[in-house]
Amino acid sequence: MIFERLRPVLDAAGPLAERFTAAGKRLYLVGGTVRDAIAGRPGEEDAEPGGQRGGQPLAGRAPAAPGTHADIDCTTDARPDEIECLVAGWADAVWTQGKRFGTIGCRRGEWTFEITTHRAEAYLPESRRPEVVFGDDVAADLARRDFTINAMALDLAAAEPELVDPYGGLDDLLARRMRTPDDPLVSFGEDPLRMLRAARFLAGYHLEPDAGLVAAVGELHGRLAIVSAERIRDELDKLLVLPDPSDGLWFLLNTGLAAELLPELPALALEQDPIQRHKDVLAHTVAVVARTRPDRILRWAALLHDIGKPRTRSYGPGGVSFHHHDVVGARMARARLEALRYPGADTGAICELVELHLRFHTYALGWTDSAVRRYARDAGPLLWRLNELTRADCTTRNKRRAEQLARRMDELEARLAELAEQEALESIRPELDGVQVMAHLGIRPGPDVGAALSYLLEIRLDEGLLGEKEAYRRLDAWWADLEAQREDGRPPLG
Repeated sequence: MIFERLRPVLDAAGPLAERFTAAGKRLYLVGGTVRDAIAGRPGEEDAEPGGQRGGQPLAGRAPAAPGTHADIDCTTDARPDEIECLVAGWADAVWTQGKRFGTIGCRRGEWTFEITTHRAEAYLPESRRPEVVFGDDVAADLARRDFTINAMALDLAAAEPELVDPYGGLDDLLARRMRTPDDPLVSFGEDPLRMLRAARFLAGYHLEPDAGLVAAVGELHGRLAIVSAERIRDELDKLLVLPDPSDGLWFLLNTGLAAELLPELPALALEQDPIQRHKDVLAHTVAVVARTRPDRILRWAALLHDIGKPRTRSYGPGGVSFHHHDVVGARMARARLEALRYPGADTGAICELVELHLRFHTYALGWTDSAVRRYARDAGPLLWRLNELTRADCTTRNKRRAEQLARRMDELEARLAELAEQEALESIRPELDGVQVMAHLGIRPGPDVGAALSYLLEIRLDEGLLGEKEAYRRLDAWWADLEAQREDGRPPLG
């Protein structure tokens, strides 16, 4: 059954394996392709750093189905120069950027191969880069892998591919157990990012971490300081886009990893208000993440939406409150995302969602057309994410309240759809542009143009589309009033 799932991969790699065998070398299939074929689940890109895919952002990329991986990871006892010679003349293209790490990449048809010499690598105590030593033994190569479920290989030199599993990865996968091939203190000491990878694999494969593994993370989580922000960011992305990252997030929180990566999260473990019995903000946050679809931007917003609460918590006659935690949280989110080296566009979108996540509740008394337009204008292209975050944010056990909030959101979305049929809500702007304003009023570029456009935008938001003729009439009235104010020495009203 395993081999049948891998048949397309084996057919693609077979001719290459024959070239290695003829040269007295062995070629092994390794990595997620083997693991996911055994697990019978869609694969994911998970190569450890050192190969050409290390550090690539993967969020939003659809995984391949079992047996259809376009990328094939292999290991061999051939040295890099030998690999390069063996693929020459067979591959359509060859690249050698990873050669110093022992990796030669090539492409044949639709398939991409990354072939790496057996190796052992270790990180010096304060280093972010591995020291690589080449070897001849596949078992020694597998020993350096992060977890036993990733330390399996298929020997492609045999007449029928044979599973090489010296560390019990198959049994661990079937038993849903997470262990490291080596002592976890050694494994995590060599590459601390593996502690973070543990969170992703236990959540993605529903594994139970070995007690020794958990203890090692608790002891070594401070070692993440030597890992680059970019590698941490990419690994967090992979965790957050899992169908349900909850177990991984709790692993980060319970082992001390979150305190190193996202210290704002442990701070959410607030004491409950003894009068109001305010919900556990940390548990609420994890639940909100799980309730959203696995969209990277949306999941990050869900994770960070309440991080402003500890700084804004206050007590009054009505109990605990967190006034302006949305605004404070957006500023905190920006600082954290910038520390993780997120692109500006991603940071802006996530922070905007955090700042807007309470906007829905400000319209509790009803939604006028003007309010709906302003809500859509402020959310812009983030509108569907904001609506989903708002829905997910309701984790109350009060069934009546939950139904009430869901009904109000249904009503809002219906109103948005109704108005969208009449006007372009996704790009609300004044009915006249700057060129039209200047031509009509006979003015040059300057503050007056901006003031006129702001006035027309307010009309657009309050009253909807008026038509160009009426827009010009309103503009004339506004301009006449502005000039009258200036003649009288009165300050403008708007």
